[in-house]
Amino acid sequence: MPPPDRIVRVVDTADAKPSFEEALAQLEAIVESMESGDVPLADLLARFEQGTKLLKVCEARLKDAELKIEQLKKQKDGSVVLEKFDAGRDE
Repeated sequence: MPPPDRIVRVVDTADAKPSFEEALAQLEAIVESMESGDVPLADLLARFEQGTKLLKVCEARLKDAELKIEQLKKQKDGSVVLEKFDAGRDE
């Protein structure tokens, strides 16, 4: 068993909605613990699975941010307005 300071707290991402920063921090902690070489195989598999879920959370948060950025359109007068995103729109 890893020392107490290296124990990874696993959060069920299906119930919790961590922010990008929280998910990334958890993912980094999981990767660090897996790289230590002190984790049994069964725990490695569980952490890999949790890391995959956290990666999907991070990717979704980044995609949401990207869409919001794309929605910001600069107006002729220099002002910025948030437009509703139209996924089917061709530009």
